[in-house]
Amino acid sequence: MTRLYPHPWLSVLLFLTWFGLVNQLKIGTAVMALILATAIPLLTAQWWPNRPRIRAPLALARYVLLVLWDILVANVQVAKIILFLPNDQIQSRWIVVPIDLTSPEAITLLAGTITMTPGTLTADMSADGTVLLIHSLHAPDPDAIRDDIKARYESRLKRIFA
Repeated sequence: MTRLYPHPWLSVLLFLTWFGLVNQLKIGTAVMALILATAIPLLTAQWWPNRPRIRAPLALARYVLLVLWDILVANVQVAKIILFLPNDQIQSRWIVVPIDLTSPEAITLLAGTITMTPGTLTADMSADGTVLLIHSLHAPDPDAIRDDIKARYESRLKRIFA
């Protein structure tokens, strides 16, 4: 089975993503989703020498729900900043976030999470992969944002990825 589906979680994600994109529950959609979920991981398997080890799939699901909630809350916060805070009071900052993650997949997920959350953006990563450079739209306390990223996201990703 791993020969046909070298990255089963990727196949499941591709299958579900195709249904979300097409937005139709038809047999043709399912067939195309199955073809894509099989072909893409097979064609890209040579560039994935090791599968990412997800120790806690349920924790990953909870992480996704947390990120979706944070995106929703951040949208409201950014709207309030843009609509009601005078420009001279907006305190945009560059924040250096040291990270303890070692898995490239976990680091990518952390950087993507920060970028997907409105008001923050992962701009760069150090060459050795131990520091992220984040830009925040409004950061009156940059240390609090750094600590929040480490406590809210990085600690969960440490538990998810072995």
